[in-house]
Amino acid sequence: MADMSKHAFKRQESWRYKRVKPAWRRARGVTSKMRKEEAGWPPKVKVGYGTAAATRGLHPRGLREYLIHRLPELEGLDPKIHIIRISARVGERKRLALLDEIRHRNFHIANPGKEEEKPVITEEPTTEEAPRSKQTKIPSTPSETEDATEESAEPETMEESATDKVNEEEEDK
Repeated sequence: MADMSKHAFKRQESWRYKRVKPAWRRARGVTSKMRKEEAGWPPKVKVGYGTAAATRGLHPRGLREYLIHRLPELEGLDPKIHIIRISARVGERKRLALLDEIRHRNFHIANPGKEEEKPVITEEPTTEEAPRSKQTKIPSTPSETEDATEESAEPETMEESATDKVNEEEEDK
């Protein structure tokens, strides 16, 4: 898997001046402390900071990234080796067909899109949710409000809750 702990090389004095962007530029000044590599100054870009040859150019998941535009381009690819990136120039209709086929073949997708990232949840409402909706009704008579408050009153102490559980078990028998 690719090593994600790369050093963030900053341009000299970018932390001091707002007009100097942090994107790396080689220090060229005659008296530059960074060019001379003095202690206390950020490191310069050098050959020794390169990534390992085995992981160079890989996706952070450790797979080779492959850009596709059409379905036939999936032929010959292995889900254990490749991660798929769908081209940005592919339209919605073709993209949906590609996503369906890619998922069918168990490939990882580098850019699935917002709708595809979220898992689709198709759960039925449970039986506990149904009584809550009944409790939201506004009772028409004062006696109904008193009954509703007595039933919905939650026990205030642990002792009351324990006695309520015992009472419910007895009622169930």
